[in-house]
Amino acid sequence: MLAVGSSSPFAKIALMASLFVSPFATLSALAENRIDVQLPDAPELAAYGNYEVGTRPLYLSNPDQLDVLALDASAAAPEPLPTYDRDLTIQMWYPAYAGAQGSKTLKAFIRDPNIEVELQGQATLWAAPIINDGPFPLVIISHGYPGNRFLLSHLAENIASKGYVVASIDHTDSTYRTQAAFGSTLRNRSLDQLFVLDEMARLNADTGSFLQGLMDTDNTALIGYSMGGYGAVITAGGGVTAAAVDFPFSPPFGTLGIHESGSDTHNNLPDPRIKTAIAFAPWGRNAGFFDAASLEGVQIPMLFVAGDEDDVSLYENGVRAIWEESVNIDRALLTFENANHNAAAPYPAPAESYAVSPLLGYAPYGHYADAAWDTVRMNNIAQHFATAWLDRYMKNDADKQVYLELIQHSNDGVYATDDTGNFTDEHTYWAGFPDRSAKGLDFEWLKAGESVAE
Repeated sequence: MLAVGSSSPFAKIALMASLFVSPFATLSALAENRIDVQLPDAPELAAYGNYEVGTRPLYLSNPDQLDVLALDASAAAPEPLPTYDRDLTIQMWYPAYAGAQGSKTLKAFIRDPNIEVELQGQATLWAAPIINDGPFPLVIISHGYPGNRFLLSHLAENIASKGYVVASIDHTDSTYRTQAAFGSTLRNRSLDQLFVLDEMARLNADTGSFLQGLMDTDNTALIGYSMGGYGAVITAGGGVTAAAVDFPFSPPFGTLGIHESGSDTHNNLPDPRIKTAIAFAPWGRNAGFFDAASLEGVQIPMLFVAGDEDDVSLYENGVRAIWEESVNIDRALLTFENANHNAAAPYPAPAESYAVSPLLGYAPYGHYADAAWDTVRMNNIAQHFATAWLDRYMKNDADKQVYLELIQHSNDGVYATDDTGNFTDEHTYWAGFPDRSAKGLDFEWLKAGESVAE
């Protein structure tokens, strides 16, 4: 080893190298990883609401569930099929009393399950829920595969500030730290969503629960991303195809048949407590898990969100096809032009995700980011439309309809005001978007019974 005082040029280089700090390391050390950023050109309804927000984890267990991971497709079907108690962690966001003191830092694992990061938002951990203004509508959030309950946290705390209680699920076998056989995800997504709804109803009536009296569980919405969107489509009434039950990566022995279109078990859906759903990049149509016949079963109004360059769920033969073929409901499709699978749903990539992961062999950054769109920008747009949609369909707020009745192509909108700043008859710009900000987006409606060809 060379002494620091050595006059060798190599020693000087070594000393300089020892003092140099990687920009990624500096960024990681100083990063706040904020999930609550509102850009100056954010659309109107993206702004946080009037309520302060509390958040806390909740631990649930669903007894006697099929243990998909214990099934061996190469052997005979066991009699009886193995079961286990399926543990789920839920993150709750809810309106809280003003002035709550405490941490606003969430600790979350990322796509590299060895890396835990801190996320900074506006919700206060363990704040007391505000009871007097309730009960509030319930929103259940379901992440992608893999993911976790924090992946859509930017949206969860935003809508909680507007008078909703949000329950975001850690789907066992689907999180970054528990990722396992895909068949478990295929079977359990919708079942988890419905179990959480039942548990929210139970806890709402439990005088020993902090949730007692807080929620109107008869007025519930689902928000799902990717595989969470797949589950939301099933829960909304869209059964899977017969072919899907026998796919090589489906759970063996026909155990996905519980969700098959036309089956006795699936015909019980949707649960009448669920009034609407929002599906970001829902998976399934691209792989033949849904088709036009099975999607006729969707029975609640739905908003679909997609990037038209989605290479996971696909667009024309994926998300857009689900939107088109859910013919028995009013449904809308928000499209981010040139965006990929990450359109609008994940929170901004944590600084710790920028470096290449030795475990994954690539930077986890790509799990969150998009090549064409800024994530914060997409998050703000998602917050805006989710607010309009939920207020319209869960609070019967007719004033929000103006934010959903838009010309199809945002770029065609005309921003026109008179000398006093009032909109003129020529004004066709997307409602709630500042001038020059509604670009690269499409919004399309199909009413129940309508098709694109019409």
